[in-house]
Amino acid sequence: MRDPIPGEAEAAPADTGDPRRTYRRLEDARTLRALAHPLRIALLEALAVDGPLTATEVSELVGESPTTCSFHLRQLARYGFIEEGERGPGRRRPWRLVARANTIPRVGEDAEATVEAEVLGGIFRRRLMEHLERWEATGSTYPEEWQAAAETNQFLIFATLPEVEEFKRRLHAMLGEFLPRLDPAKRPRGTVPVELITFMFPVRLPEAEGPGKGRRK
Repeated sequence: MRDPIPGEAEAAPADTGDPRRTYRRLEDARTLRALAHPLRIALLEALAVDGPLTATEVSELVGESPTTCSFHLRQLARYGFIEEGERGPGRRRPWRLVARANTIPRVGEDAEATVEAEVLGGIFRRRLMEHLERWEATGSTYPEEWQAAAETNQFLIFATLPEVEEFKRRLHAMLGEFLPRLDPAKRPRGTVPVELITFMFPVRLPEAEGPGKGRRK
C-alpha cells in the first residue's frame, strides 16, 4: 500500500506461483472499509510474521479473545485478505494470507473509495509510528549488531517526477525479492522480521517558480 504495505501492482516482480499471492490492488470502498479496523490490521501483521495461525494462536499474539479474533478473521476472509490453510493435526484450522502485499492507489475514480483509503491510511500511519516508538523504547535490548544495522534517516532530494517514479520502481523491485519470505518455509536461517517504513512526498507545489514561491503553509 502507499501508506501501510509497500508495493505497486504495476511494479511487482514476476511471480512463479499463484498471481493472487503477489500484489492485490484495493480500490473497492467496501473492501477498504472492511480493513479499516485496528484489530484486523494487527491480525494481518501477526499472520505475516508468524502465520499460518489458528484463531486461538493469533489471539495470544494480539491480546484478544479467540472468539473475537475468530469473528474478525472470518471478516478478513470474506473480503479476500486471508483464507484457510492446510488443516493440521486434530481440529487445527489455521488461517493464512492470500496476497503477499496490498496496494492502495491514492487517487481513484471512486470518490467513496478515496475517502475510505484516506481513513485506512491514517490508521496504518498511526500503527507504524507505534512500531517505531516501540523500537526506540526497546532497541537497547537487542544484540549490538542489530542495533548497528537499524537506522532512522531523513533525506531531502531534488528530483523530477520521472526520477521519483523510477526510484519507486527500483525500490519496489528490490523489496519484491523479499516477499516470498512471507512463507515461513522460504526464510533462510537467521531471518528476523525487519520493518522498513518509507514516506516520499513533495514539500512544495510543483508549479512553484523562484525562491519562496509555492512554499507549503
